[in-house]
Amino acid sequence: MPVFRHRRPLSTGLLCVLLAACAQQSAETATEFAADAPPPPAEALQADAMSSPAAGAGPVAPEAGVDAAVQMASDALAQTDPARRFVRTAQARFAVDDVYRSALAIEDLAAAQGGFVVANRIRSETQGVQRHRIGDGKLLELVEYTTAGELTVRVPSERAQTFLRELAKQMAFLDSRDFDARDVQFDLLRQQLAYARSQELQQSLAQAVQTGDRLDRKGDAFAARERALAARDEARVTQREVEDRIAFATIDLSLYQPSQVRHSERVDPDAVFAQQRPGFFVRIGQALRGGWQGLLDAGVVVALLWPLWLFVAIVAIAWRAWRRRRTAARS
Repeated sequence: MPVFRHRRPLSTGLLCVLLAACAQQSAETATEFAADAPPPPAEALQADAMSSPAAGAGPVAPEAGVDAAVQMASDALAQTDPARRFVRTAQARFAVDDVYRSALAIEDLAAAQGGFVVANRIRSETQGVQRHRIGDGKLLELVEYTTAGELTVRVPSERAQTFLRELAKQMAFLDSRDFDARDVQFDLLRQQLAYARSQELQQSLAQAVQTGDRLDRKGDAFAARERALAARDEARVTQREVEDRIAFATIDLSLYQPSQVRHSERVDPDAVFAQQRPGFFVRIGQALRGGWQGLLDAGVVVALLWPLWLFVAIVAIAWRAWRRRRTAARS
C-alpha cells in the first residue's frame, strides 16, 4: 500500500512534464512556420489598411455627379455635314426650383439665341387637402400641390447645342433627355422635284389653253391647269416647311418642381352654425309652439276628412241596427 501511494504522485508529475514539453514544441513549430512563410503582397496590405477602421481618416467622399451641361451635350445637335440636311429635335424632362421663374428664364434664353417660344403651358394639381379646426369659427386648410410646365421652343439649329448647355443652369435634376437628328435630304429633293414637275405641267397646260380651239377642251385644260397650280403650291409649301424644320430645331421641355403646401384660413361653417343657432329655452319655446301648431294642423286634417267620418258613422249605425234585428229574431 505505501508503494502505490508514492507511485501515484510520481506518475502525475511525469504527465504534467510531458504536456508542457508538447505545448512548447507546438509553439516553436508555429513560430518556425510563420518565419518561413512569404510576406503578404503590398496590395493585400493596402486593402487591409483601407478596410481597417484605424487606418483611415474617415469615410471616402462619394463621387461627384455628372455636370448637367455635360448631360445635355450631344453630337446629334452639333454635327454638320455639307452633303446632308438634318432636322433636329430634342425632348427633356427635368426638375427645377420654381417652374414660373424657370419658364421665364427659358423664354429669355430662347430669345437670346435667336429663337422663339411656340407653346408655354403651366398647371398646378392638388395632391391632397387637410382641414383642422383652430377655434373662433375658423379652419386651417393645408393643400399639397405640384406645379408642372411644358414648353416648346424653336432655336436656330446651329445654336441648339449652346441653348441646351445654357438650359442646364435651370435644372435641379435631369430625368430624361432625347436628341434626334433626322436626315431629310431625300425628302427635300423629293419636294423640289415635285415642285419642278408641277411647274412644267402648269406651263404645258398654259400653252394648251392658248392653242385650244374648242370650248370643252379649253374647260378641261383650265381645270387641269388649276389642279397643277394647286399641286405646285402644295409642293412649294411642303418644301418651305422642311427647310424651316432644318433651319430651326424644335425642343420640347417638360419641367416640374417638388410638392408644396399652401396654408390658408377659412370659415368653419359647422362652428358658425353652432354659434349662431338659438339658445336652449328659445328652442324649447319654438318646440312647444311647433307642437301646438301641429295639433291644430291635425285637427284641420280631421275636419277635412268629414265625408269619410260620415260614411263610417252610417256604416256603424246600419251594422248595429242589423245586429239588433238579428238578436230580436232569435229571441
